[in-house]
Amino acid sequence: MIYGARQVGKTYIVKEFGKTEFKNLVYINCYKNHVVKEIFEEDINIPRIITQLSALSNEEIQPEETLIFFDEVQEIPEIVGSLKYFFEDAPEYAVIAAGSLLGVMDLGNISFPTGKVNMLHMYPMTFIEFLEALNEDKKLDLIFKDLQKTPNPLSQKYEELLREYYFVGGMPEAVNDFRQNKSPVRVRNIQNEILNAYYSDIAKHAGNQTQRCHQIFENIPSQLAKENKKFIFGALKKGARASEFELAIQWLVDAGLVYKINRVSKVELPLSFYVNNEGFKLFLLDVGLLGALSQVPSSIALIGNGLFTEYKGAFTENYLLSQLVTLFPQKGITYFAKENSKVEIDFVVQLEDKIIPIEVKAEDNVKSKSLRQFITIDNKEKNLKGLRFSMKGFIDQDWMVNVPLWAVIPYLNGYLKDKREV
Repeated sequence: MIYGARQVGKTYIVKEFGKTEFKNLVYINCYKNHVVKEIFEEDINIPRIITQLSALSNEEIQPEETLIFFDEVQEIPEIVGSLKYFFEDAPEYAVIAAGSLLGVMDLGNISFPTGKVNMLHMYPMTFIEFLEALNEDKKLDLIFKDLQKTPNPLSQKYEELLREYYFVGGMPEAVNDFRQNKSPVRVRNIQNEILNAYYSDIAKHAGNQTQRCHQIFENIPSQLAKENKKFIFGALKKGARASEFELAIQWLVDAGLVYKINRVSKVELPLSFYVNNEGFKLFLLDVGLLGALSQVPSSIALIGNGLFTEYKGAFTENYLLSQLVTLFPQKGITYFAKENSKVEIDFVVQLEDKIIPIEVKAEDNVKSKSLRQFITIDNKEKNLKGLRFSMKGFIDQDWMVNVPLWAVIPYLNGYLKDKREV
């Protein structure tokens, strides 16, 4: 089962996989498909279902040679329940189910096939995938090869490409159009259409939480613009309480539209033991959509360093998180803040028995007082080493490594590989 927000490219990638890796593909779109619904409502007899799907698609379904792809599967919960029986009674058939709202679908009395399916979360394209789409393959190779070269002669070009990514983001339709037309107007129109589709999904599926979901979603840019990015309920409306909005926040998280990063009050293993549910930050799933939701003019985004300076942490933190979630479990990404103290660490992640404090700086003018104090004074006995992502070049110090923002994925891929091998 592949899940993720609408428009991240689930349908495209599964179809391509089916065409290249199987003899044939049977594609079943479940959206308003009453015939398929009737097939699965009758009973869960896999041979009968295979025969009827074959007749419906006019394709012969062969074991191990045909990929059966159920798209928008949230529209027919019975298909989700049937995956258990495909696994147990007909493992010779290859089946993929995908949907944009699997996290919030109502299965009713249908049991989820726990342990019978592999779950894959699909995210918007990372910055590295953005470069691949723009055919910047040579620069991509150099990022991996010359990561630690300082000064890097191509750093200015990497920054220009990163600025483009901040504006375009990683939604495949926006990336593809930008690759073909280089039109900021067209990209922004696509982004607004995606946002409108999200609003429609909220209205259709969030029930009595619809209005609260809209309030939270629209409020994210102003929350991220604050120096202290802890989510403040009072910014939604005067006197707002957490209990009033917690269900709406969870709906947005489960739908894949926002990321919720909890605060930890103590940096010990495992981090999950020290999560403080009263403090959290909310981020949008894609930095390009954040720009559209914020109505940031394309001139500021694409010319000069506007997004790196005027909007500082809002876009840079959202960008970094959108890369981190592709490498770390989302629940394993936290941030640290002390009560009655200015010491705050933007992100803290756990990698097996290692704790990694991460600081994000939007520019090359960096000061890391909080990170330095956190590592060298407050947690000196833990022998931590911090990561700072900024516009400066690669720097390796005793207590911290600085990595350019354009090299997040290459560096972390190497970092994770080294740590896991140890």
